[in-house]
Amino acid sequence: MVAPAVPEVTEEVLHEAIEARTESLSSLRELGPPDLVHLVKQPLRQQTKQVGVYHHVTGVDASSSASLAAYINTLAYKEFGPSATTKTLEGTYCCYNAFSRVDMRVHAPFPGSVEAYCIDERGEKRKATDELWLETYLCSVLRAYSYADDGTGDAIRKIMCVRRFNPVTNTETEHRFLSAAEQLFFRGWSLGSDSVVQVPNVVSNHLTTGLIKYFHTTGRYASGINLFEKLRTQNVEVASLLAKVMFMGNEEVQGIRVLHEAIKEMPMDYVMLDTQAEFLLKKAETATTPEQREERLRLALGCADRSTIAAPSEFGTWARLAQVYVAMEDWENALTTLNSCPMFTYQDKDAPVMPEPKEYHLPTLPETRLDEIDSEPDFRYSEQIDPSLLGLRAATYRGTFKQAYAILTEMTAKIGWDQLLKIRSNVFVMEDEYREKQESSHYPANRNPSTDVLRGSPDPGVNGETAVGETEVAEKSEEAGQEADGENLAPPAAKGKPEDIERPSSAMDPDVVKKAEEKGSEDHSSRLNNKRLCERWLDSLFMVLYEDLRVYTIWRTQMAQYRAQSMQYKKSPEEWEILGSLAERLQHMDEAVEAYRACLGQRFSPKALAGILKVFMKTKLTRDAVAAVIRLVTWQYRWYSEFSPELLHTIRILIEDEGAVKIRSIIQATNLPQNVLDLTHHYAALCATFRSSGTEG
Repeated sequence: MVAPAVPEVTEEVLHEAIEARTESLSSLRELGPPDLVHLVKQPLRQQTKQVGVYHHVTGVDASSSASLAAYINTLAYKEFGPSATTKTLEGTYCCYNAFSRVDMRVHAPFPGSVEAYCIDERGEKRKATDELWLETYLCSVLRAYSYADDGTGDAIRKIMCVRRFNPVTNTETEHRFLSAAEQLFFRGWSLGSDSVVQVPNVVSNHLTTGLIKYFHTTGRYASGINLFEKLRTQNVEVASLLAKVMFMGNEEVQGIRVLHEAIKEMPMDYVMLDTQAEFLLKKAETATTPEQREERLRLALGCADRSTIAAPSEFGTWARLAQVYVAMEDWENALTTLNSCPMFTYQDKDAPVMPEPKEYHLPTLPETRLDEIDSEPDFRYSEQIDPSLLGLRAATYRGTFKQAYAILTEMTAKIGWDQLLKIRSNVFVMEDEYREKQESSHYPANRNPSTDVLRGSPDPGVNGETAVGETEVAEKSEEAGQEADGENLAPPAAKGKPEDIERPSSAMDPDVVKKAEEKGSEDHSSRLNNKRLCERWLDSLFMVLYEDLRVYTIWRTQMAQYRAQSMQYKKSPEEWEILGSLAERLQHMDEAVEAYRACLGQRFSPKALAGILKVFMKTKLTRDAVAAVIRLVTWQYRWYSEFSPELLHTIRILIEDEGAVKIRSIIQATNLPQNVLDLTHHYAALCATFRSSGTEG
């Protein structure tokens, strides 16, 4: 298998990339940035001149200084031959160790002996030990999975010039990886965790996330069960991870027994309770009768509710409870629970902070040549985009806000926007009700909600989210309603007005009238006291959802009008890509596929093709799925990535469903160049190496 091409970034000042990396060490908080490979080159015609070039890489074997030096050698010896214009004088490989917070470095002059050392957060040089190399190796594998692209190209575009390799290519390297993970497992919490986890612990951290992702990608469930069985003997909390791998491997009965035994020992372990709730929620989706579904959801509700008591400050427990209520169609409780979710600031992955480069060199291998893919970069930067599409904030959501928004859109997809607003006004205090309560009770503006049984916080927005007043919402909504050509999309504030109390006829006894007014006022006050204050971040999510729905409604209305007049509805490829993403976000998959197809009809887009691939896999359109995978693998390879866990997982599932022989035949029968097909054959060969289901015979 040919290796991806080597991109190069040329420095303005020699060694400035390494110096910038050293300066950034103290600010790293996660697994660290991709490995940095720096070369000093000399033009053959200018012996006195030296040039510094570098690129980033993930997935290289970082178990010893020798393996990193070998990688530098492969780069240096590419320069040899009659066509060479430069020679490599020296190379430096930098690989971050997130356990000990040091940067492991290998310096290899040509000719000369290899030097291995590490740099700590203060920039001081230290000795590299075997223990440090073990930690570095494990971190490098976790980074390879963490920084891998999911097929959409988002990760590839985020950091330029990164070569991505598969860190585990056979059972031998798997054994080394799992052995390192076993030795360092109980220190995994020190690596940090995903942004949706408030406090990293033994079973919720970057190490366990990487392990679960590995088993999910490769289907090596037996190896995972073996690992977690051994670790469970040291700590019963590991039972939640063991059960998850058993569920993935269709050993559900055994997984339930493992959780049952573990929960008897630790009845308030929130991860185990959440694992149970997640399992029951999935089983409810496949229930064959309404009674069976209701029973499974009831059990899931008990587990999810208890997990929020066990970990009230964790987002995941509250989000799971909200999902259960949505599945039960208990909309008011779902919205109340969502409002209770603790939201965290999104902590992005550590990215390289490099000085402005002198130039980029982005070579293309002949093996990745495909006309539809090669034309993609030329189109991207010349497209005109509607400003209203660029301003959709939901597309930028990450972490807890992205997951909370997904729950809100699921509710909207099931009951509609108008019904959601009615439930919102039943559950939360609207602004005019709040103002009326203040005026009638002479409350100060900065009152404490707990004094009148109102839950929530009127404080400034969470994570930089700015709350917009109901009046402003109404003004925006009136404008939007006109744009939507009369579509029935009521603004968020429209449902917030309290019902007027009907006054009795003036012919009645004034005392009766007065008593009726007082009783009505008491009823209104009672209803108000049972309502919640909507958190500012959730209020903001409603505004963002409204904007998404407004743009979506305008698009669909215009599409219908153009079709009625037999006219073509024109958008640029980038606009179609955004509209497809918008429809997918709002859970309108048919419309999303329509937009993605329109985008692909004009130019290649990995994001659009990855979006359609999900539908192909769900609807079992095998040939279409294989055709999409071939193009996505080629695009990834074109941009120096030979490894995407999502694409490997997709091919593994296709082979499980149809068999390796059939999938290889479909790949080979595709009317594309053989060198392009070989790239996808390489992914299929990995499944055979790991003896995945469907590869036998």
